[in-house]
Amino acid sequence: MTYSLIKKQMGLAVSCALALGVVSGTARAEANPADTGYLTDQRGTVARSGFGLCWHTGFGPAVPTPECDSTVVPTPIAAAAEPTPPAVVVPKPVAERVTLDADTLFDFDKAVLRPAGRVALDDFLGKLKGIDLEVITAVGHADRFGSEAYNQRLSEQRAAAVKAYLVSKGIEPNRIQTEGKGEMQPVTKAGECSGAKSAKVITCLQPDRRVNIEVIGSQIVR
Repeated sequence: MTYSLIKKQMGLAVSCALALGVVSGTARAEANPADTGYLTDQRGTVARSGFGLCWHTGFGPAVPTPECDSTVVPTPIAAAAEPTPPAVVVPKPVAERVTLDADTLFDFDKAVLRPAGRVALDDFLGKLKGIDLEVITAVGHADRFGSEAYNQRLSEQRAAAVKAYLVSKGIEPNRIQTEGKGEMQPVTKAGECSGAKSAKVITCLQPDRRVNIEVIGSQIVR
């Protein structure tokens, strides 16, 4: 008799618990229209059975979720794209050659700079302001009058005079190279200025008396 009564009471308690669970699931489903159909606790966590299975409310089909359905793959979170580094601007290489008449820089048969020669070199320096200088090469030349040794020495002295002036204006000495070619590289054509030494022939040979200045550097990016 007592055993039967206890059994009935336990059955009644289980029925009440299930009824409360259904009512709780129903209330939660009504309170949250987006509910997936699974029972959840007060924290919103899906209730599970002793075997780890999700409890369904019994109302409508359960919506598959990654939490309760192993066949559902969570949507991966796209990685934030790394910003593209700014393009590196490479300075443009510069190579420029300037030819200055020796008669403009020096008096005839001389290696001392004239005032007009200083003006010409100042103008040349003004063109270097937009260049990151690497090296300047100054090459002196002479005409055919005089001995080969004399003209070689004269061409070297003229190149050295140009270097000395550029250094006085702030160019680093190790940035300037000098060389003399004497009378070995004339620009006048053979037979063009023939004849003995005279004012006319000296004037004709003027292009051979020159200083070539070559600049190598990089264009400064502003």
